[in-house]
Parts: sequence; C-alpha cells; structure tokens
Amino acid sequence: MAMYDYDLFVIGGGSGGVRAARIAASHGARVGLCEASRLGGTCVMRGCVPKKLLVYGAEVAHELEGARGFGWEISSVKFDWPTLIANKNRELDRLEGIYHGLLKSAGVELKAGFGRLLDEHTVSVNGEQLSADKILIAVGGWPQPPPIPGAELGISSNEALDLPALPESIVIVGGGYIAVEFAGIFAAMGSAVTLLYRGEQVLRGFDHQVRNALAAELVANGIDVRLQTNAASVSKCARGVAVETTTGDRIEADQILFATGRMPNVKDLNLHQVGVATTASGVIKVDHYSRTSVDSIYAVGDVTDRINLTPVAIAEGHAFADTCFGGMDRPVEHHLVPSAVFSQPPVAVVGLSEDEARQQGYAVKTFSSHFRPLKHTLSGRGEKTFMKLVVDDSNDLVLGAHMMGAYAPEIIQGIAIALRCGATKAQFDATIGIHPTAAEEFVTMRQAD
Repeated sequence: MAMYDYDLFVIGGGSGGVRAARIAASHGARVGLCEASRLGGTCVMRGCVPKKLLVYGAEVAHELEGARGFGWEISSVKFDWPTLIANKNRELDRLEGIYHGLLKSAGVELKAGFGRLLDEHTVSVNGEQLSADKILIAVGGWPQPPPIPGAELGISSNEALDLPALPESIVIVGGGYIAVEFAGIFAAMGSAVTLLYRGEQVLRGFDHQVRNALAAELVANGIDVRLQTNAASVSKCARGVAVETTTGDRIEADQILFATGRMPNVKDLNLHQVGVATTASGVIKVDHYSRTSVDSIYAVGDVTDRINLTPVAIAEGHAFADTCFGGMDRPVEHHLVPSAVFSQPPVAVVGLSEDEARQQGYAVKTFSSHFRPLKHTLSGRGEKTFMKLVVDDSNDLVLGAHMMGAYAPEIIQGIAIALRCGATKAQFDATIGIHPTAAEEFVTMRQAD
C-alpha cells in the first residue's frame, strides 16, 4: 500500500466516518479524513444532540405545569430562547473539540475541505490530490425541501436549531421523526404550532396503535394536527409567511419548517464519473460489507439509506474498518435495531409492528396497555402511556416491543437486548417487575388483545 498516500481516506467527518477512521488507524492503517463543515456531522452538529438538548428544555415546561400537584408554588416563570441556544452551542463546541482530539490521538490526518472523487483511488480536497488504497464515503444526508412555489421561504431542521428568536407561530410540514419532535419542542416553549401531514397518520412505518396514541398526545399538547393536508405554496406576508394548503386553507405564521425528508449528500462527489452505482435519488448502493460497485470504494451511514440512525452508521463504520484493516469478517448486522422518536411524550420501538408481522406471515398475538402514569395522578396532566408486545403465537417468540410514554427510549433499549436473545412471552411473564414503574407493564400484560 506504500504506493498511496493513505491506506484509507474518509470523505465525511460524521459519526460513521470518524468511527471508521479511528478503528482503521487502531489496526495500523494510515488514515486521512476530510470534512467540509464541522466534525461530528448531522447527529452531533445538526441533529440528535442539539435537538435532544432542546427537548430537555421543552420538558421543563411540562414539569413546571405539573409542579403545583406536588406542592411547589412557582410564582414567576420566564423562558429565554437565546439563552438555551447559546448554551446548546457551547456544548456543540465542546463536543467538536472532543472529535478533533479523538482523531488526533488516533493518528488520523484531518483535511478541512470538501472531498470529491477523481478516480477509484484519488480524492481531491481543496485542489490537493490525495491517493488511498481504499476510500470510504460517509457524507450523510441533507434536508430536502418540497418542490412547491415559495419553498425557499421555509427553513429546515438545520436552521430551526439556531433561530435567533422563538417564533410566536410556526407551521411544520411533515409527519416523521423530525416533524413531531420539533412540533413538541416549539409547542412546549409557547409557540402556536400547526402540523401539516399528507398521510393518514403521523409516524408512517410505526405500529398503528402507537401512531394513533402519539397523535392524540400531540393534539392534547395544543398542536393543530391536520392530516391528509400538505403545503401547496408559500408566500411572504406581514406576519412572516402565508401557507396555502392542499385543502384550500390559508395559514399565516412567523415561520414554516419543512421536515419532508432528507436526500443523500452526494452532489459534486463525482460518483457516476468514477463508476459508483446509485439509485435515482442518489443513494449509494452497497453490499453487506458496505462495498460499492467499485471495489476500492465503500460507503456507510445515511448516504446508503439502510437504517438512517447514528448508532447504525457507527456500527457500519466499525464493521468496515475491522473487516478491511483488522483481518476480521464482519458483515453489517441490521437486525432488531431499536429506535426512538423524541416527541413529547417519546416513542421507542424494537422489532416488528403488528402490521409488519402479519405481512410476513406470522401467526400474530398482541398484548397492549394504555394508562395514565402514576406521576400524573398528582401532576394533573393528562399524558398517557401506551405499550405493546407483538408475539408469534406459534412459538411464543416476542417479535416486537413498542412504547409511547415517559422514558420509552431508556426502557426499550433494555427490551432490545431481550429480543436479541430470542425472548419469549413466557419469559417476559416470568420476570418480576419493579414496582411502581411504567416498565413493569411489559412483564405484567397477561391478557391478549
């Protein structure tokens, strides 16, 4: 490999690219990495981390709302959006510094700039040509506004994280993770929120009962949820923006946020010129080892559109580095990956939904529980919790676990381990619960639906 500048060159400094670079370097590879923006990528700089910090801020509003029931008299409360944003940005600066330190300590050479392919072994960064035995593409995705008149007047989740002021009113277009998360954030902090979604219910792809349960909570939190409705056009108005909907309504608001999907961030990478196969939408096609159609070029993370979650990108990057530079045989494992939506209340899931299980031919039996948590008997808040297990009735295997409610992501993370180990419903039933908790419901649901 001495004929090349590097054994591995990584394009993209997000979670997947940084993990791959560090692990490859730990195996003795000479590694270079380029990043055109800030180290940390979507998750750390424009997604999971800053969004979760805003979610924590929004949760304070709910705690204050229920404080009186627990004996707390709070006479004056004031929320300052710029303070939250400034504190969030300080934390992002700290995390970016950690990423720089991790690469430096691993011996990875960092190049600041946009990388583009020249051939199967060469990358250009700011005009500098760098050669590598293997190239890894880890450039992630980018928000995609809808093709409607006036879309340029809207913002994406990127800009929503850094608005100079909290909007008094905002229209959010979309019904997925990002849409419902930001709807909850802005509503809790005092914005009037209208959520437009073209589908029949929010969170397409999740279990139908979870979707319905969350939609009810969104409405209970004061969000104007309009289903089977989309934005047809956007124009300027005295207030900010005027949104014409597909149902003929006109909504005026300070801001409009498009949470209508993300596309692979592959523009100007020269993929086609080098022979890297993609789908029509730009998704890079890879095999189980993250190898593209060009033997020396690999790709991990959202740009491959397998499971677009940060821990998955990290796992893919790690597996790639172990296979290519650690002498291991590690195809990527995408089975039983848990996920969470940090809505309010949050949603988390691992395994199959009821509809997915039936479509795959399983003899399905379900168990569910919908209740008001003990905490809210005093807080006075009406927030509900919903839990569900999807079971294969032929062998008692638990195929899926679903939850909407406080601490759902923390609880489902543990349940995911059980499902990976092949847990049966009888084993859930034989497990003694911790009382009083919401989590104990997963081991006390005895009556099938």
